[in-house]
Amino acid sequence: MRTSPTIGILGPMRLLLADPPDPESSTVGPSLTDAELVALYAVPRTTPAWLRANFAMSVDGAITGSDGRSGSVNTDADHVVFELLRALSDVVVIGAGTARGEGYGPLEVAADLAAVRAAAGIGPDLPIVLVTGQGHVPQALQGAEPGRVMMATHASAPGLEDARRLLGPDHVLLCGQSHVEPASLVAGLHERDFCRVLTEGGPSLLATLIEADVVDELCVSITPLAIGGTGPRMTQGPSLDSQFVPRVLVEQDGTVMGRWLRQR
Repeated sequence: MRTSPTIGILGPMRLLLADPPDPESSTVGPSLTDAELVALYAVPRTTPAWLRANFAMSVDGAITGSDGRSGSVNTDADHVVFELLRALSDVVVIGAGTARGEGYGPLEVAADLAAVRAAAGIGPDLPIVLVTGQGHVPQALQGAEPGRVMMATHASAPGLEDARRLLGPDHVLLCGQSHVEPASLVAGLHERDFCRVLTEGGPSLLATLIEADVVDELCVSITPLAIGGTGPRMTQGPSLDSQFVPRVLVEQDGTVMGRWLRQR
């Protein structure tokens, strides 16, 4: 008999789509246990490295509310998946503008997901990698324990030396000569054994990563809010022609959350 989830979920989360389906259970409709939700969002075992992005947006496509922050479009159900994705990742990659705008500091894995992280063979710390063309370290990300905050920048970044001083030279990745090259960024992370990579944006960074064809998966939560206005979308910048195919869809209290895998 299925039990109600306990990872901070207020009500039952139900499965809408699983591709391929689980032959031992119903494909659509049943409430999910914690273990089933974790399994649905697990990184594929058949690949040595995986990069996925996570965004929440309103039903009319806004990724921020009137205050310009993503928290205004989040829901309790979306927050569960948000924390789970962090727990299943080696590292979180974030653009400098988003880090400042959203007030990012050093990251912690939710206490009730520590066992999930350990079972996946991931260490307790969750480093954050700041992607910046300027090389400046936001105040909120300064002073952390060595290795908790890292930077990906380029050799011509004006703040490079300050970044090395603040974070330590071993924690600053050079990913190009004049700009951050996505393939170099991903390769640099993999060299440090960060193979399960999660990016939380922002829109310019995500567009650049998709354009470079280094994104394997989009995790998208659609919340039951209509925001209006002229706020940003998930991607911003170059025109893209990339296809992602839905593989998992779950729903709770009107929020639909899913995994879209890159179709190559």
